[in-house]
Amino acid sequence: MRILIATLLVAAALLAAPAPALARGAPDSFADLVERVMPAVVNISTSQTALPGGSDGQAVSLGSGFIVDESGIVVTNNHVIAEADEILVILADGTEYPARLRAADRETDLAVLQIEADEKFPHVRFGDSDEPRVGDWVVAIGNPFGLGGSVSAGIISAQNRDIDSGLYDDFIQTDAAINRGNSGGPLFDMDGRVIGVNTVIFSQTGGSVGVGFAVPGNLAQSVVRQLIRYGETQRGFLGVTLDEVTRDTQRRLDLASRDGAVVVRARANSPAAEAGLRADDVILRFGGKEIRERRDLTRAVADTAVGETVPLLVLREGRRLPLEVTLARRETALAAALGAPAVAAAGLTLQAATREVRAAYGLPEDVEGVVVTSVDPQSALSSALRPGDVILEVGWNEARDPGAVADQLARLREVRSGPVQILVQRGDRLFYETIKP
Repeated sequence: MRILIATLLVAAALLAAPAPALARGAPDSFADLVERVMPAVVNISTSQTALPGGSDGQAVSLGSGFIVDESGIVVTNNHVIAEADEILVILADGTEYPARLRAADRETDLAVLQIEADEKFPHVRFGDSDEPRVGDWVVAIGNPFGLGGSVSAGIISAQNRDIDSGLYDDFIQTDAAINRGNSGGPLFDMDGRVIGVNTVIFSQTGGSVGVGFAVPGNLAQSVVRQLIRYGETQRGFLGVTLDEVTRDTQRRLDLASRDGAVVVRARANSPAAEAGLRADDVILRFGGKEIRERRDLTRAVADTAVGETVPLLVLREGRRLPLEVTLARRETALAAALGAPAVAAAGLTLQAATREVRAAYGLPEDVEGVVVTSVDPQSALSSALRPGDVILEVGWNEARDPGAVADQLARLREVRSGPVQILVQRGDRLFYETIKP
């Protein structure tokens, strides 16, 4: 009898215990979800009446976006609306509204629009993009190839992807079909929350091959909130040049592991210098975040409010050392750092490799050449060059002066020279790139 009672008690305990978390099965249909969120997904049409070079005509581009507030605030990609003279937002029912750009952030390729109409609009909300797991179902809605609202479904293929496109790479990878025109559209979880902004694909054909990337919803929400409130981003600034803990660094500093971010240099009068950081310090923790690699620290600093004091844990000469740092504003600090004269050329901003510019982009002290400090997404050179690249040669001519490089590119355009080779230094890489000036 006692054995029977004990068995029944164990069975009851098992029934009462929470079941282990299981992945949500494939739905029979996505129709209910799509019906609920589709009214808030928009197509975006932009036009540019004055084309680059002064030629007449009207360039038209198409993209996607989604409404996040009933007042008609729309989130999309910056490259969808860059250089647009007119923006038109088209709802799922075909209703068209003019819209204006409120603010944009090129570094995360996000933009916020305002529909110019005194109405209440359907809208969706951001979800926690850290919550979904690899293998979870997602739905992408957008405007591929200008066809209008289209739906595709897939799974999260990977998280925290770094595709070497900028400082804040932290993409969600999905195999849901994303094509040209899907840019700026939402990636939904199964609860209809936006967990990503579809931004880029890897493809050799220009069409979807099942490798698409979305800006995580948490990052997008933070940027969008700042753009709405301030009209610009306000990111934290530490003021260090960082490197990964390489095998050589691990041996040189006698480190037990390769976790952390190594301080190569703390900029004079920066928050880092004032906090006491110095070369060869290994930052292991920033606030409550463990730092496994350099980009962990870059993102954590960018996500921290300007003026906030944050505890650091640093490994210095074998000892763990607690420090505190009060962050400055990155945009202000970089503007001061990049005080060298800037020259515009073919959608690029070019500057000399001054000490300040080298420090801002983490370039070696002995680097020579002309530094690319910004790239217009609409420039024909945007696929070849990125901020922080150093142009060493243009058409076999040595590049030392930004003005001379700009003049050379202008001359090559005037004579319709065709493709030209440039020598570029990007980090530790040297490579030739063929461009059409």
